[in-house]
Amino acid sequence: MPVYKVLIFTKISELQEFLAQIRANKKSIGFVPTMGALHPGHISLINTSKIVCNVTICSIFVNPTQFNDKNDLERYPKTPQIDIDLLKNAGCDAVFMPSAEEMYPVKDETLFDFGYLDKILEGKHRPGHFNGVAIVVSKFFNIVKPDQAFFGGKDYQQVMIIKALTKKLDLNIKIVVCPTLREKDGLAMSSRNTLLNAKEREVAKIIPKLMNQVLPLKEKGMQIEEIKAHIVSELNKRGNYELDYFAICDTETLKELNSFSEAKHHIALIACYVGKIRLIDNLLLS
Repeated sequence: MPVYKVLIFTKISELQEFLAQIRANKKSIGFVPTMGALHPGHISLINTSKIVCNVTICSIFVNPTQFNDKNDLERYPKTPQIDIDLLKNAGCDAVFMPSAEEMYPVKDETLFDFGYLDKILEGKHRPGHFNGVAIVVSKFFNIVKPDQAFFGGKDYQQVMIIKALTKKLDLNIKIVVCPTLREKDGLAMSSRNTLLNAKEREVAKIIPKLMNQVLPLKEKGMQIEEIKAHIVSELNKRGNYELDYFAICDTETLKELNSFSEAKHHIALIACYVGKIRLIDNLLLS
């Protein structure tokens, strides 16, 4: 497999100068924002961008404004050299690795209004998280001005927030959602998986197994409250879990459902701690 050269930028002005040349040559720009600690899920986004765009830019930035837990920010895995090597192998054209001071020369106190969408599920358990996501993504979109931006489907609610942000700011950027990639045992790929010890890793793989029970239970005629009770009961049997939420929602609005008849299409979403590590997952039911 050939190893490509990847251009590395740490300054906004230098990246924008490079991108200006790309646009002058009428080439399309694909953008993959990440917080680093890259895994095959991230690389699949790079690969998709390379298929449909002339030039692919990846950002690596652990954004402090989206962490409402200082300890979570401090323990977030950082593997910059490994990440660069992975991007080289993937044929990514450039990586933007700014410092916090470069992204936030002054404190950004922008407040976005997403209605109920940033106050439920992840928003309820991580207050301020999505506002921090919206701040940094809006900054990146303003810096890169991509034609298309690529995100993983695991962060379903976040993708909905970003789509709403793009519409709110009237940005001509196509948001492309790519399928969730999974480990061999079914666990959704996540940078946080590397923080699990061997025992926790064994416990964590129960999450996708339980999620895969939801659709068969639905097809058997079990109601939402019964399915919720089943999932909670199964988690409680195993211990070392702390459930933040398990919900079945409307795929279009993400409003939580009490009955399957309330929406045409449904998605199950879960967030829980295994030890100190918080994991999320989702599964489309229809």
